[in-house]
Amino acid sequence: MSNPLHASFYADRALQRSVVVEENVQLARDTYRVRFNCPDIARRIVPGQFLMLRLSDINDPLIGRPLALYDTVLSDSQEPTGIDVVYLVKGKLTSRLARCLPGQPLDAWGPLGNGFPTDPIDHLIMVAGGIGQTPFLALGQEHLGQRRYGDPPREMPPSEKVTLCYGARSADLLAGVEDFQRTGVDVRLCTEDGSRGHRGMVTDVLKQVLSESEPPCRIVCCGPEPMMQAVAQVAAANGTPCQVSLETPMACGIGICFTCAAKVKDDSGGWDYKRTCVEGPVFDAQEIQW
Repeated sequence: MSNPLHASFYADRALQRSVVVEENVQLARDTYRVRFNCPDIARRIVPGQFLMLRLSDINDPLIGRPLALYDTVLSDSQEPTGIDVVYLVKGKLTSRLARCLPGQPLDAWGPLGNGFPTDPIDHLIMVAGGIGQTPFLALGQEHLGQRRYGDPPREMPPSEKVTLCYGARSADLLAGVEDFQRTGVDVRLCTEDGSRGHRGMVTDVLKQVLSESEPPCRIVCCGPEPMMQAVAQVAAANGTPCQVSLETPMACGIGICFTCAAKVKDDSGGWDYKRTCVEGPVFDAQEIQW
């Protein structure tokens, strides 16, 4: 039986660094991309991992906010030196972060979480809802053979095709679409109000992509929990492997507060709590007790 406190779950490669905002630009309604220079973390982080960010010298809010890696920024010598994260303005910290100008100090610690595995696949289908597209730009570039991440850099045979199925309530909430298109990702959009792309749910678009695809393919998914559950059901019905990146609220990011516990099935047919911040955020969709 695995030890829930096994060292592989520790955040022992995480670093805490003081950084400053270099860019903070709006991508869509209530959605921003913040960039800061942090070579130590940029060299280590891989797609699917996240950072904890907080505003320096401010005690309200006191705790940081988990934000997924959007991409790393390369120097002229092609070394990862900067980090981009994309965030949706929802609460006090992100509201204040959206007002930050270049030069604003931040506290960052990471990389945190397990990240997406490097298992090769012919067709990677990324399914995102809301702000769930944020982990997928780096992952898409990695699978297309355009970028390598981690220290040492991860090895992975390029996929033949990468598709992003991305849904939001309306067109003005779709963020970073051009970034994905520039990398060569096949982007399929949908909105609930029909203002851009297919009118309906992202699972409609996923089913269409699966009908056009020949196995082997794999689904990765991030977004609101009801959407991820629906995607997991589509994947199971189609016999397609599916991984989900949970967005469970967390406070510490390093596994000591247990606020991000998720119900995960075990080999005995029951379930147990797993900490999203250290044993996730990426899990096999069929292992989640939705």
